[in-house]
Parts: sequence; C-alpha cells; structure tokens
Amino acid sequence: MFTLSETSILAAILLVALGILGWGFYRARPFGKLGILAWLQSVVLMTPWLLFFGLFAAGIYINIAGILFLVVTSAGLYIFLGSQLRAAGQDAILKQRATERLAANSSLEANSPQPTVVELKAEIPPIPEEDLNAIKGIFGIDTFFATETIAYQDGAIFKGNLRGEPEEVHKRLTTSLQERLGDQYRLFLVENTDDRPVVIVLPSRNDPRPMLLSQKAFAGILLIATIATNLEAAGLLLNFDFFSNPGRFTEALPIGAGIFTILVAHEIGHWLLARRHQIRLSWPFFLPAVQIGSFGAITRFESLLPNRKVLFDIALAGPAAGGIVSLLMLITGLLLSHPGSLFQLPNQFFQGSILVGSLARVVLGSALQSSLVSVHPLVVIGWLGLVITALNLMPAGQLDGGRIVQAIYGRKTAGRATVATLILLALVSLGNTIAMYWAIVIFFLQRDQERPSLNEITEPDDARAALGLLALFLMITTLLPLTPALAGRLGIG
Repeated sequence: MFTLSETSILAAILLVALGILGWGFYRARPFGKLGILAWLQSVVLMTPWLLFFGLFAAGIYINIAGILFLVVTSAGLYIFLGSQLRAAGQDAILKQRATERLAANSSLEANSPQPTVVELKAEIPPIPEEDLNAIKGIFGIDTFFATETIAYQDGAIFKGNLRGEPEEVHKRLTTSLQERLGDQYRLFLVENTDDRPVVIVLPSRNDPRPMLLSQKAFAGILLIATIATNLEAAGLLLNFDFFSNPGRFTEALPIGAGIFTILVAHEIGHWLLARRHQIRLSWPFFLPAVQIGSFGAITRFESLLPNRKVLFDIALAGPAAGGIVSLLMLITGLLLSHPGSLFQLPNQFFQGSILVGSLARVVLGSALQSSLVSVHPLVVIGWLGLVITALNLMPAGQLDGGRIVQAIYGRKTAGRATVATLILLALVSLGNTIAMYWAIVIFFLQRDQERPSLNEITEPDDARAALGLLALFLMITTLLPLTPALAGRLGIG
C-alpha cells in the first residue's frame, strides 16, 4: 500500500507528464504530419524515463535488463520515426522548392532585380568593398537567396532565404568563397533570432588561437595539483591525510593512480575523436578536488567545428571512454569482492546511486543486507569515476553534457538547460558541498555555450540523438540516490 505522500508524488509525476505531452501535441497539430511525427518522437523518448521514474516513485523496481530493453526499444522507435519524418520533410521541401522556382521564374521574366543583388540596410560592413562584392557573388537562387546585408563585428550578416539542404548549401557556399578569396574569410550558416537561416562571414583572423606558453604552464600546474588531490582522496578513503603523511605514498598510489587512469581515459576519448575530425584541442586544464580527486578537465577547441555532429562526437567521446573504464572497474571490483576485502563500507553507501546500487544488488545479492559490506578497492575507484563522468555530463554550458545538448537541440535549449542545471545545483548545494563547488566552477568557468559551428543548421542524426539521451539518462541514474524505502524493498540495508 502506498502512503499519502507516495500517492501524491506519483499523481504529480503523471500530471506533469500528461501535461507536457498534451502541450506538445497541441503545438504539433497545426504542422500536420511533420508535427505529429516530431511529437511522436518526443513521446518515444520520454516513455522510458516516465516508466522508470514513475514506477520508481511507486516503489516498483526495474532491473538493469529491463532498463536496457526500454532504452533500446525507445532508440529503435526513435530512429524509425526519424526516417519517416525525414521522408515527409523531404516531400515538403521539394514542394516548397517547386513553388519558389515558379515564383522566381515569373519574377525574372518581369525583369525583376537579380536575386544576388544585396540591398544594404545598415551601416557598411567593415569588409573591403572588393571583398564584399566577391562575397555577394557566391549567393544564388539555388543556394541562398540574399536580400539584406548588415554589418556584424569584423564581417557581415547576409539575410535571405535558404534554397536547399543546409549541409549541401553550406558546402557549396564555402567552396565558392574559398575559390574567390582563399582562406581570408569563414562562412557560418546559423539561425537568426527569428529562427530563420542567415549567413555570417567573418575574417579568418577571428579563428580560435593556439594556447600561449603561459596557459600551457598553468595547465601543467593544475595537472600536478590534480595528481596530488588524487592521492589525497585515496588517503582519505584509507583513513589518513596524505598531505600530512606523504611518507605513506605507496599506500595511496594504487587508488590515486586508478582515479587518474579514468581522467586520462576521458581525455583520450576527446582527443581520438577530435583527431578523427581534424579538430585541434587545447591541453586539458584539470580541476583538482580533494573530495573525489578531480572534477575532470576543461578542454577548449582550437579549431572551428564544421557542424553540430562533430561537436556531439567529440563531446560524447570523453564521457563514453571514462564511463566505460569506470563501469568496468566497478563491475570487476564487485566480482572480486569477498569477506576480508580491503574496504568495509556501510550498506548506506550503495543507496547513494541508483546505478551503483542496482549493479551491487545484482552482483553482491544478500551481502548488501549486512551493516558493513566488504568490497574490493576497484569498487570505490569505479564509483568515483562514474561520479566524475556524471558531473561532466550535466547539461550546462561547455561541460560535455552542455555540448551534447547544444549539438542535439540547439543553442536556445542549451541555454535554458544551463540555467536549470545551475538552479538545481544551487538547491542541492544546501546540503552537499561537492554540488556547491561544482556550481561555482560552472558559473565562473563553464557557463557560456560553445561558439557556433560553421554549419549550425544541420542537426545530428537520430542515432546520435539516442546516444546523447542514453548518456544523460545514465548521468541521472548515477547521481540520483535511492530512497530508504525503495532501498529496503531491494534488500539494500
């Protein structure tokens, strides 16, 4: 039987979910088939979350196999609906193109001005007139119908109508610009404040700059500090202060090295995908943290990103590599745990994370009912690695999670997610110092969004979107604790 509070929570979850779905259908219906398909995609993506957390609030536990089944089924349906949506969208685009060509032909027959002539509506852009004329010449009726030029920073914004697939149009315009002016300018295809595509052309001198020697030196100092905090975190786990007892270095080294291995795996993941896409990355600025060894690292892009797909790939690669290594360490540690293992943890430890608690329940079984549970050191190292990975997957600013949200949903949604994340961290920090430190780091160092890619219009494919949602889901299951009542039903404690 459910208590009154549990019933209220369950009812609130259902009402909010139904309200969101109903509001989404209301907004989607005027767009016909395209809108309904997009709404169905949202329903498919929300269903595993609603089932998991709804049943969780009701005290019903879904094991890991059930969770994976829900996620895989949801991803499959999402990809299928995405293919249907693209097919319907392609039909709509073809009809629109046909209508626009007819209108353009009629206009040309009436001796209307050429569509490549750009009317100056604002101050003259700070681009040499010869270069500006060359830039205007790249536009055409079958790529981007330019109608207005506005000065912007050191370059210009060209407003108009997009006449084709964004990826193909951007490629053609960029190639044409390079043929005319070489490597002097960069062409961005982005959404304006009114959600209409615009072209921005900026001089290449605005490209990201390589790190200065002083910045590299600072990165090296932070690396040394992070190694020290990894050893301190290891010492605290072993019930001694490493900074006060450096002679016990050999005792702290295995655990400290394990934490650092996860950090290195995370950065290697970023580096491998960046190299694959020919993107330069800065040196990582590691963030030392005594409590857990490190908060991860800040890494900047030293190249312009060609599109949001590349942003997604590089952002996800780090957490994927670090998370897999952490998960393998955790599971291996659980399998190696036995009475007499190095660590004796209170069973409440396994209530601190849905993911860790569930895996421990599957592997250790009834051992979790003891007040003290003997575990291998790899369990603690893997758990810390998952926490570090999950913190970096939070959807805020230039964190990996923020970059993933920006890549999948765009800059507006990413900005709102950042604000929501900071508010949530501020509330949690009232009782958790790690949340407070992390909120401060994000607010002062990571709250800004990543700079726009050269092609900001084309969205990542459905498979990438599904992977991104899976990563965010695992982040939540890592950081969200089990309630005492549910932990008791699962036999934890």
